[in-house]
Formats: sequence, structure tokens, C-alpha cells
Amino acid sequence: MLAGLAPARRRVVLALLTLVVAAAAALTAVVLARSSDLQTGPVAQDRPGPVLLIPGYGGGTGTLRPLADQLSAAGRDVTVVRLPGDGTDDLTASADALDAAVAAVLERTGAETVDLVGYSAGGLVARLWVADGHAGSVRRVLTLGTPHHGTSLADLAGALAPGECPAGCRQLATGSELLAQLNAGDETPEGPTWVSIWTTQDETVTPPDSARLDGALNLPVQSVCASARVGHGDLPRDALVRALVLAELAAGEPVPSGPRTAHGSAAEPLSWSRPWW
Repeated sequence: MLAGLAPARRRVVLALLTLVVAAAAALTAVVLARSSDLQTGPVAQDRPGPVLLIPGYGGGTGTLRPLADQLSAAGRDVTVVRLPGDGTDDLTASADALDAAVAAVLERTGAETVDLVGYSAGGLVARLWVADGHAGSVRRVLTLGTPHHGTSLADLAGALAPGECPAGCRQLATGSELLAQLNAGDETPEGPTWVSIWTTQDETVTPPDSARLDGALNLPVQSVCASARVGHGDLPRDALVRALVLAELAAGEPVPSGPRTAHGSAAEPLSWSRPWW
């Protein structure tokens, strides 16, 4: 067919065919990569990646500074993610901000995976991002006092002062569409390993066991130290909690801990070999 064309026209047709083939190959690569992300298997746990800390609803990045400093002192690469509207906007927009932050960190460090620590609503942001086809890019997701199944405080705010309860607040209500979709089926998709650290004395996540995440290592602070007095706002700065986070982000699978007394001496041996202080 091409033989019947004039030489100049034949060259044009061949160039167009080359472009079409190249475009098809590129599209196939994108589809295959996307399919690989969506159908990922377990992520290797032996090599911790850089850590991204995700603030909670209405909280600035300063809330996470004590935790960031301790992780940095331990030699971890740490980034505190800035969320639109201090996390009060639509949580899916916060997940987009996390996506950009992860991409920047992976490019800067050359790492293959990251570790995510989400404080309060920041844990939901992490879950939204993972569920959006990124399970193969994260080794561990650790949430701190996250209302995985909502909080009655958001219910109350939406009912009594709807004008003071923006999108992020409404999405934290126990019956929100976002939480219903996020918790439908598997709460902890395959890929990363999952840890939820929370306090039984939480006055913001109500009831406190809303922080329990199906399929994760669930670690109430009081299961480690029964006499610990830790409120919701204390979680990122409490010394014991920071030590637990550091230990649970170490190489290998996440491990449960045994109880400790108030003074730090072991009431019974810990079930891990990592230091807690």
C-alpha cells in the first residue's frame, strides 16, 4: 500500500505510524504501572523508608514537631506534610497534598517506599491516599488517635453548629459517606503493614476505640503502661508514645509490646527486643 505513494507522502505516513506506535506503547506502560499499583502484594518490611508525618484536623505542622525531632535524632528522614486549610478542608484534597509530598520525597531520596504517620484525621488522609492505588509505595502506615469510624464530637458539631463544621469536620462524623466508603470491605489493604496507636483516655475521638483499625496492630497506650495519662492532644508529644512510634517504624514486622509500670520498669518482659525509651 505504501509503495504506491509518492516518496514525500510515504515519509509522512511512516512518521505518523511511528508516533501512533510510540503513543500506544506509552499508554500500555501507564496502564500496566497503574495495574501493578492497584494489585500490589505485600511490601518488603526490612528497609524503612523516609517518614512523612501528617497533621490532624485544624492542627498546624508544629503539633508534630516533637515527634519529628525524635525521629530525626534517630536518623530517620522526616517530612511534616502541610495540608490545605490546616486539614479542615475536604480530606480528599489533603490526600492530594500528601500525594505531592510523597512524590517529592521519593524523588529527593531515591527511596522506593515511605513510612506514613497520621495523627488524628491525618490517619484518614493516609488511608485515603493508600486506597487510591498507592499501596505499593508505602511500607508502613501508623495512625495516632485516628477516628477511623468517626467521632461523636463531629456529629454534635454538625447538628448544633453546622456553619462551624467545614468539609473535613463533616467527614469525621460517624455516618459520613467518606468513612462508609473507606471502611467498606478491607480496612487495611494489602501492601503496607498497619499500626494504630491510641489512648483510652481520648476526649476528642469519642468513643476512643473508634481508633481501632481492623487488620492493624492495635496498640492502646494503656496496654503498655496502665497508669499512663495521655489525652488526644498529648499523643504526638508524650515520651512513651513517641518511643512506641519510633519502635513500630523500625525494620521488620510491627510487633506488640508488653505492659510497663509507670516508672518504666518492666511489669513483665516486653514481647519485642527494641528499646522503648
